[in-house]
Amino acid sequence: MKTKQLAMIALATLIPIGSAVADYPSKPINYIIPFGPGGESDITARHQQPFFKEKFGQDMVISYKPGGGGAVGWSQLNSAKGDGYTIMGINLPHIIVKPMQKDVGFKTEDITGVYMFHYTPDALVVRDDSEFKTVQDVIDYAKANPGKLTLSGSGKGTANHLAQIRFDDMAGIKTTYVAFKGTGKAVAALLGNQVKAQWGYTSVGAKHEGKVRLLAVAMEERHRKFPDVPTFKELGFDLVSGAYRGIAVPKSTPKEVRVQLSKMIGEINADPEFRKRMENDGMALLDVDYAGYQAFMDDKIGIYGKAARDAGVVK
Repeated sequence: MKTKQLAMIALATLIPIGSAVADYPSKPINYIIPFGPGGESDITARHQQPFFKEKFGQDMVISYKPGGGGAVGWSQLNSAKGDGYTIMGINLPHIIVKPMQKDVGFKTEDITGVYMFHYTPDALVVRDDSEFKTVQDVIDYAKANPGKLTLSGSGKGTANHLAQIRFDDMAGIKTTYVAFKGTGKAVAALLGNQVKAQWGYTSVGAKHEGKVRLLAVAMEERHRKFPDVPTFKELGFDLVSGAYRGIAVPKSTPKEVRVQLSKMIGEINADPEFRKRMENDGMALLDVDYAGYQAFMDDKIGIYGKAARDAGVVK
């Protein structure tokens, strides 16, 4: 009798999960962005919203929980109900570097990612009228003037900053990184002649066409929107980096739901119209599903961890 009762309990436990996956989603999903509105995480979610509705018949309701550069939201993620109806945007290198710097209420391994869907590639950016026409021009100037080449970027320990640290090491140069609070202010500094160049993103080139030029992009292949701009790899520098974005769920979310959600985000990512919209904004699509997430993270933890230590933002 005891064995039979245990079997019935086990079956009762499994049925709701299977049923939930079969019917998922049966109501709107709360999509939390751990930043304020208007940033690239928000813009991406807004792009995803109509495709989610069209493909799966439910609304993706976007809300915001800003604070601590994302840390406030990520520290509260695992306290939410793990039923697949609460998801949260995640960013790299943020979820790697922030817990290395101090206690921010979560550790990297606390974040259960289900899909990494794109990144905004790092790019070396100059004003349209800049004396620098190529990356080699920048290198030559930096070697002739150690430490005098100033480049703006979005904060310390960010993708921009770590790209500067890594590139300086690869190129054998020393430049001065000037951190600003956000990409917008870093661009303003460039356009206002406060700095000679910028470690920005491909999205800067998309948003400020005619005012800036990209000298190189940190991608495996050239960006479709900027076919004439070389990759750093083409120029001999193994630099593929940027601000990576994806979706995570509370740790209590069943594996079946994680996998199902991963497939759904992947379906949106594969839509030609969605890809076109994202690329037009200067973003690069990435397809790391739930099965590949941990290997992807292990690689990035090694890369960004070393860069953060070299930058002096962590011990």
